[in-house]
Amino acid sequence: MFKFVGKFKIWFSISLVVIIIGMFMLFTKGLNFGIDFKGGTIVQIAMNQEFNKPDVDEIIKKYTKEFQTNKAFSEGKIELEIKSNSLDNNGIDKVFKDIKAKYKKAELKSQEVMGASVGNELKKKAFTSSILAIIAMLIYIGFRFEFRFGLAAVIALLHDILVTISVYAIFQVPVNSPFIAAILTILGYSINDTIVVFDRIRENQRKLRGKKVSEIADKSINETMTRSINTVITTLITIVSVNIFVPSVREFSQPLIIGIACGCYSSIFIASPLWVIFKNRSKRARA
Repeated sequence: MFKFVGKFKIWFSISLVVIIIGMFMLFTKGLNFGIDFKGGTIVQIAMNQEFNKPDVDEIIKKYTKEFQTNKAFSEGKIELEIKSNSLDNNGIDKVFKDIKAKYKKAELKSQEVMGASVGNELKKKAFTSSILAIIAMLIYIGFRFEFRFGLAAVIALLHDILVTISVYAIFQVPVNSPFIAAILTILGYSINDTIVVFDRIRENQRKLRGKKVSEIADKSINETMTRSINTVITTLITIVSVNIFVPSVREFSQPLIIGIACGCYSSIFIASPLWVIFKNRSKRARA
């Protein structure tokens, strides 16, 4: 039986190094916020025919380097959505003219300017919803299990969010509104993985009375690790496939890949050792 809890300093150190580097980059360079947060122009073009997205991207690159495109379907028609914070009306006209020359059926459907205030409001709502979700999880787990379980689970959730944000800050990956949806999804997935381990710990507490808390945790982790790894691998295979073959959802799938992998790591190497630490401190305080 592998002793996970006894090596908790190694696991904690790995996470701390990533988070410290990420937070340094966050405070020095900040996140690379996209148009959803910084504001800019959104152009919708009804293509009315199949088109090659990389070819369209090459056309747009002639007029701006800061943009993102999405292929969508509306009322059975194929549409192209262009977001950019550096395209003016003259640039949009040139882009559409070049696209029209290549795709004769293309029609300019709409163009609108989105202010940065919309992005600021989105950030506030994302922060509020994340805090409310974490508080609700803490209350539920504290009621369903015990407060120490809830506290360890919440710290593990914060770990997953911080690692994901750190990766984005270090590599300056663009952050748009799908990132927020991904973070909330990560919260739900990660807590599910952690609860599986905690439920086994609770069962083993009754079966292994008299054993050390660390031994109970190690046994529980070893018993559930295969299930956790198999679950995360099958999930990641699906998400990685979507990320590769469906480029339009990469802004959502990329943070999911990072967060789900972190969720598996934290449920094994962070949450359970934290519970052992809290449990031992409680025993010493009572003694």
